[in-house]
Amino acid sequence: MHPAGETLSLPGLGAEAEILVDRWGIPHIYAASQRDAFFVQGFNAARDRLWQIDLWRKRGLGLMAGDLGPAYAERDRAARLLLYRGDMAAEWACYGADAELRTTAFVAGINAYIDLLEREPARLPMEFRALGTRPARWSPEDVVRCRAHARVRNLDSEVTRATIVARFGLETDRLHKGLQPEWRVQVPQGLEPHVIPPEVMRTYLLGCEPHPIDGADPAEPLAEAGEWGSNNWALSPARTATGRAILASDPHRVHDQPSLRYIAHLVAPGLDVIGAGEPAIPGVSLGHNDRLAFSLTIHPADQEDLYVHELNEADPDLYRYGEGWERMRVVTESIPVRGGDPIPTELRFTRHGPVLHVDRAARRAYALRSVWWEPGTAAYMASLAYLTAGSFEEYQRALEGWGAPSTNHVVADVDGHIGWQAAAKIPVRPSWDGLMPVPGDGRHEWAGTIQASSLPCAKNPDCGWLGSANQMNLPPDFDHRRHKTGFEWTDGARYARLSEALAGDRRWSVEETLALQTDVLSMPARRLCALLAGAGGTEAAEARAFLAGWDHRLEAGSGPAALFEIWFTNHLMPAIPKALGPEGLDRLIGVPDTALYVELLEAAKDAGFGPAPKAARDTLLLDTLAAAWAEARQRMGDETASWSWGRIHQGYFSHPLSRLAPPELTARLDVGPAPKGGSNLTINNNGYRGSDFRVMSGASWRMVLDVGNWDASWTINAPGQSGDPASPHYRDLFPLWAKDEYVPLLYSRTAVEGAVERRIRLLPGG
Repeated sequence: MHPAGETLSLPGLGAEAEILVDRWGIPHIYAASQRDAFFVQGFNAARDRLWQIDLWRKRGLGLMAGDLGPAYAERDRAARLLLYRGDMAAEWACYGADAELRTTAFVAGINAYIDLLEREPARLPMEFRALGTRPARWSPEDVVRCRAHARVRNLDSEVTRATIVARFGLETDRLHKGLQPEWRVQVPQGLEPHVIPPEVMRTYLLGCEPHPIDGADPAEPLAEAGEWGSNNWALSPARTATGRAILASDPHRVHDQPSLRYIAHLVAPGLDVIGAGEPAIPGVSLGHNDRLAFSLTIHPADQEDLYVHELNEADPDLYRYGEGWERMRVVTESIPVRGGDPIPTELRFTRHGPVLHVDRAARRAYALRSVWWEPGTAAYMASLAYLTAGSFEEYQRALEGWGAPSTNHVVADVDGHIGWQAAAKIPVRPSWDGLMPVPGDGRHEWAGTIQASSLPCAKNPDCGWLGSANQMNLPPDFDHRRHKTGFEWTDGARYARLSEALAGDRRWSVEETLALQTDVLSMPARRLCALLAGAGGTEAAEARAFLAGWDHRLEAGSGPAALFEIWFTNHLMPAIPKALGPEGLDRLIGVPDTALYVELLEAAKDAGFGPAPKAARDTLLLDTLAAAWAEARQRMGDETASWSWGRIHQGYFSHPLSRLAPPELTARLDVGPAPKGGSNLTINNNGYRGSDFRVMSGASWRMVLDVGNWDASWTINAPGQSGDPASPHYRDLFPLWAKDEYVPLLYSRTAVEGAVERRIRLLPGG
């Protein structure tokens, strides 16, 4: 059967090019020049994901009210506060010599597709029709000025900690976050601990929320959204059955429809790279070229600080700095509004950054200093610099321009070398640790920033593998007292399981690597069930018996897995700050530090347990397990043989428009449900919300590469490659993802030609 095809003439294209779409919806772009390759990439991104990337741009630039009305003006104002407003020449220079040219070509391709829509209106995506809106044209600066599409950290933690200290004292913060390397929080000099007004985080979240289309308020509190994660690891040839390196990568983000990731293949003279990126950004961030495979995870560095400014009583636009007062910079902008007059808005900035909130009664202004205002921190844009890197050392040099998000990069090359490099732009804080807000009077200033060359790395370790899963991975000889890069890390359970599996000297096949990437063994379940087995008392006997003998795997078909996760998330973790801390502490802690809480339970030494800590710990375990047993019966019935984790824990990809749509349209837009195993603490990361256990985040895109034998590599991108609900590739990968299966990631022209489903021929046009 011949593939479907069409021929299009495109003004702006330099020479004939092709898009070969394979049967899994992956576009393979062949162009006569690198400039044309990025032009066609932009055109293709618009062809498959136009409504998604148009929303990306309008949200980032603060242009939502122009499409959706005055209720979105507050969102637009917040987004504009978070834009990059610095020097553009310095900005482009951070991403490599060709970054501006490549981005200019990319957005020209997007605009070429918008021009095609004007000639052929039938191509307009259905979301624009449903809302009565139109896509807007792009400029290259739009791609990099929108900073908030990948959040940095740790503003929310600073706000929470300041409030805990103000209400309960510094000692109570022991129940908030476990700090690594070992560290003691100190109140910064000059800070008067106080409850941070909620408007500070509200403004920040309004400007950062990924899909803000369904209302004027942030849709998901931090506790629901959770934290980003990721896994990646590389095996040297000495540890593989292939005799080549193997690289595995699965970044974790909130599940959306269309998918956050988009797989693309760019081929031009001097360029042959395939992998996944975000569809509104040129190039790819995770994938491989002809010599080097590359991947990334979040390295949870601290890249932002909240500054508390004292305001002048007579003039609230003056704030104290040093021995005198400085005037805020006030920028007046106009927010377009659909169906109404533009709304003028004033944006205020101190020397530290945008003012998120002014508390006139307390004479305080809260300003955010972030690496976002530094050149080179547009999310993932620095990946442009390493697309043609042929070795770990070339890749490391390219990472020196990497600003945000803070990341662990794991690579493997065709010569069998493997390497890890942390990369980020991180503030140097000479006089404080970044864990609490600081006065904005000049006592706490950044002394510049550090980047990849000052951060840890490793190459070809003796054990034959290296990887990351957001765990604390600063080596013992890293000077964390000088470079206070961050002390708050993700639960190390996934990395502990990965390390356990890869210990020893066994050789791994590609198939076994695929299986490990979808592993659902829960290390916290193993540890907590061991505590249960030794707990005194006879309470919760049925529940204890139900968990006894369980293998601690969160399989979709497992009844014990369902009980354990109900217990862990809805009962045990929330009970710990209630039991060990003062009244009201639990309501301040949004996302519990699960690693800290499991350690507290195992140690049973915290003063909050009282004079008989082990007995109090056992009582806490059994009381919460009894409550979880009751909830499990309520959710799944009295017949425990019918219980299963996948019955309540289900994958579902919600389109942002579906929350406003009638049921018949929602059915076309949303994808799911399907039973899923795992949790956010298993290698197969499927994080969920405790209210109904719907999977909300995790690994929707995966890749396993047989390095050098590229056509033997595998990927998945759920729920599908296309953002068009009418496309066969809108939801076709969801059933495979739901069963933890993969599709080929083809690379050679011969292999691609054998799987072509659609051929799009592009000609230079007038």
